[in-house]
Amino acid sequence: MNPSSLIPVADSLTAHWGWFQFLLMLTFPLHLLAMNAMLGSALIAFVAHLFPGQQYRDLSHELAKALPFLVAFTVNLGVAPLLFVNVLYGHLLYTSTVLMGLFWLSVIPILIIAYYLAYIYDFSFKRLGNAGMFIVLLVLALLLLVGFFFSNNMTMMIAPTSWERWFSVSNGSLLNLADPTLLARYLHMITGALAVGGLCVALYAQVVLKRQPLVAEAGVRIGMQCFSWLTLLQLVVGTWFLLTLTPEVLKGFMGGDTLATAYFGAGLLLALATLVTGFRRQVLATVWLTVPLVYLMSFMRDSVRSGYLAPYFDPATVPVSVQWSPLLLFLISLVVGLALVVWMLMQLPSLKKSARQD
Repeated sequence: MNPSSLIPVADSLTAHWGWFQFLLMLTFPLHLLAMNAMLGSALIAFVAHLFPGQQYRDLSHELAKALPFLVAFTVNLGVAPLLFVNVLYGHLLYTSTVLMGLFWLSVIPILIIAYYLAYIYDFSFKRLGNAGMFIVLLVLALLLLVGFFFSNNMTMMIAPTSWERWFSVSNGSLLNLADPTLLARYLHMITGALAVGGLCVALYAQVVLKRQPLVAEAGVRIGMQCFSWLTLLQLVVGTWFLLTLTPEVLKGFMGGDTLATAYFGAGLLLALATLVTGFRRQVLATVWLTVPLVYLMSFMRDSVRSGYLAPYFDPATVPVSVQWSPLLLFLISLVVGLALVVWMLMQLPSLKKSARQD
């Protein structure tokens, strides 16, 4: 069967596809940074339980307070990029979603349980004692499971050849386990997320927890060690991921596509630079290198998606029926929403100070 015959017709766009592509590439890294901070905070909160000393227990407690907020930010910042993926590739994403419908529908209850457990870990931290480490470990495991389902959906979306399995298993229980890129892609994403999450914890400790010197020092030390060693591992996992790509897609990063090659080269240089600053525990310098690196990795991910879909679909070919009002309304909402998020983050230090005085 020709896989192209299984692909539904794409809906028309309300503006040039480049607008939606730009907004996708703008908002997706913001979601990634929040997700990285969430996973890194959960991991380091767990690890800190394993160390003796009050400063490590206090570090876990501080991260417990931040974790529910990070879950909320991650989910909310994920709405916009998912929206733009649906606008550009909706006919593909809806199909893969239906194929794995049982697992996809489970994402919401899993997130609700993880969110509830994060609040239990926060509000009952002292009462839980060392048992709290198992609560936060369960939160981390549930969030990683959600990430695994997302990786399945995103890899199945760009592989119409895998859709034929529906004719033998049509109950919505398909996963993309036979895809040679799935495991490498998932581990590449999670290893990088936990690494950057460690950096987020180090930054939080250095900036927000500086009034607690021992706790701040513990957070910076564990966070930067986590970032540095996992970034080193990320280079290995990333190489594995590259080697699992089809020759046509891989060629794009090896000189076949100018932009993809530039992304790869710049990303590799930035990753090596972050290793230098990371092992030296230069937190702010590492942050300034890592933020553009996250964006470059997002661009590379988009190049992979475009490469796999090249035989089947190009968003530039979708007809356009111009309607500017929905796009303008979203842009206004985006600017106002981001401004509110920045304002709320700026209030955190004063709120913590007020809480200590009370």
